[in-house]
Amino acid sequence: MKEGNYTYTTEKPGSVFIISAVLIGLFVLWGAVSPSSLEWAAGIGLGWMIENFGWFYMLTTAFFVIFSIVIAISPYGRLRLGKQNDRPEYSWYSWIGMLFAAGIGVGFVFWGVAEPVLYYLDTPVGYIPGTREAAIAGLRYGVYHWALHPWAIFSIVGLTLAYVQFRKGRPALISSAFYPLFGEKVNGFAGRSIDILAVIATCTGVATTFGLSAMQITGGLSYISSIPNSVWTQLTIIAIVTCLFMISAGKGVNKGIKTLSNINLAVAAILLVFVIAVGPTLFIAENIVTTLGGYISNVIPMSLTMTPFYESEWLGTNTIFFWAWHIAWAPFMGLFIARISRGRTIREFMAGVLIVPSLLALIWFTTFGGTALNLEMYGPGGIAELVTSQVELALFATLGELPLSAVTNVIAVLLILIFFITSADSASYVLGAMTSKGSLEPKLSVKMIWGFLIAGTASVLLLSGGGGLQALQTASIIAALPFAVIMIMMIISLLFMFAKDDRAERKQKQTKQLSTLKEEIRDEMYDDMKQEVYEEVKEQVYEDVYEEVKEEVKDEILDELDQESK
Repeated sequence: MKEGNYTYTTEKPGSVFIISAVLIGLFVLWGAVSPSSLEWAAGIGLGWMIENFGWFYMLTTAFFVIFSIVIAISPYGRLRLGKQNDRPEYSWYSWIGMLFAAGIGVGFVFWGVAEPVLYYLDTPVGYIPGTREAAIAGLRYGVYHWALHPWAIFSIVGLTLAYVQFRKGRPALISSAFYPLFGEKVNGFAGRSIDILAVIATCTGVATTFGLSAMQITGGLSYISSIPNSVWTQLTIIAIVTCLFMISAGKGVNKGIKTLSNINLAVAAILLVFVIAVGPTLFIAENIVTTLGGYISNVIPMSLTMTPFYESEWLGTNTIFFWAWHIAWAPFMGLFIARISRGRTIREFMAGVLIVPSLLALIWFTTFGGTALNLEMYGPGGIAELVTSQVELALFATLGELPLSAVTNVIAVLLILIFFITSADSASYVLGAMTSKGSLEPKLSVKMIWGFLIAGTASVLLLSGGGGLQALQTASIIAALPFAVIMIMMIISLLFMFAKDDRAERKQKQTKQLSTLKEEIRDEMYDDMKQEVYEEVKEQVYEDVYEEVKEEVKDEILDELDQESK
């Protein structure tokens, strides 16, 4: 099938599809038959994971940020994700829109108000709840959880997959990244095992987003209507969205995801500008500057701080949860980012994936979170108490205190709904590609199956956890651990490829320069020799012509004299 400037082929699903689909199906069956035992097992796993590997999540995520920045400013940044004559398939606006709407936009909308307000009351270690310092820290930690760190995680996987697909000609599989390390073994058991782990992590991470979206849509509907905010309403929303995303999935990336992403980016921008304009504008502007400064000056301490001397669960239920959720999302976001980034240089790719979403996170969280904190601290209040009990109502409660709330709340529900559909569409596409031997045009039937399995996973997580956030957090943190190890190995493989290709490009460039220099010297010598020969020939010809003309003139004069004498 031809999309944009490139043609993609469809492959039949392989053993990775069968094994991973069966495993996810058994998980869904477990949750449906015995949700209480699933909740118990997940709780045991979560406690063990945070206690023993919380430090690992913190350290590896900080390393991912450093690596992403260094690789962007290094000489490797000039390498292209594709052949040397490849150019970007999508415009900058469409590219950024798809990055934002592919799924991470759901997190912005859900947590944009909730995080700063929650941290105002349930503060990080070292802050007193309900104070000005707690409010500043709440905004800073909200941005911290959604700026450089998550996008560094996504960029590493996206960069690796784009590089091996479009430059090395390997299929769109996580295992393809390990070809430099394992060679042909990636086509066997080792490669399939890596791909199955990636699929399971992706399915769990995406299911978390499905659950969050369903919770927030249900919360919004209950806020603006008489629809009850219950787990059964959430399951109904998941079922409806699953049907809607199938329509988008049938359109393909260009007609489906791209169109919805452009629409959603415009709707999100309108809502953002509206809140800035009618909300506490000066307060928001001051918070953007303050939060940016606090983020820059505290990002290293925040990234490398644990709480070994405190009896606090805050880090595990907040920062570590977000890092694990983003890592679980990485195969999905990475493969999708790779799919839409063909033709860009590594430096351009990193700039777009790191800087633009980070700036959007800064503006979004300080606008919505700052407005909510202003209402809580200097307005009518009550938002913090509501968010503590029903986190999914945070955005709607904030909009409810601003003008035209009836309109903006409906727009917010539509925004989340479209984000939900694009997330489902993108996720089913990516999982379809990962389980169809890396085909960038998986069969519609495969995408449908994954859509149902993701929806089922989200549903059983909501049921097993009593319809709350805790079960979704648990699933992400547990599933992310093996893939974090895979990501570290991906970086090693990536450096091998970069070093080899950089040497090859340098050698090719030197050869080309030498060839050009030789050509210039040859042309210069040719011109000199040509001029020299020309002068010699000119002089010889002149002498020959002169002598010939001289003889002719002499003969003519002698003939004339002879005629006169007669």
